[in-house]
Amino acid sequence: MFVLELTYTAPVERADALLDAHVEWLDAQYAAGVFLASGRKNPRDGGVILAAGVDRPEIEAIAAADPFSAEGVCAYRITEFYATKTVEGLAPYRDQLPS
Repeated sequence: MFVLELTYTAPVERADALLDAHVEWLDAQYAAGVFLASGRKNPRDGGVILAAGVDRPEIEAIAAADPFSAEGVCAYRITEFYATKTVEGLAPYRDQLPS
């Protein structure tokens, strides 16, 4: 599982100008089953996405395709973790620790 943290590197007005394209990109990843949750950070200096079902190279490519990233509006910090404990609704995404 991955936590994708977006931090704006440009004024929020530039992010607002790309918001529709960003939401379309988000919707495509939800439809593909990759994104599980997403939203703005508070204060509004970026956002957070929870993703699963792909490997690191795939998630890096997905992040690079975000219009915010492609247009230089944000930087991504991608953290991979083992979701060994979840709510029941996320049970299909639970991981075993590697040996």
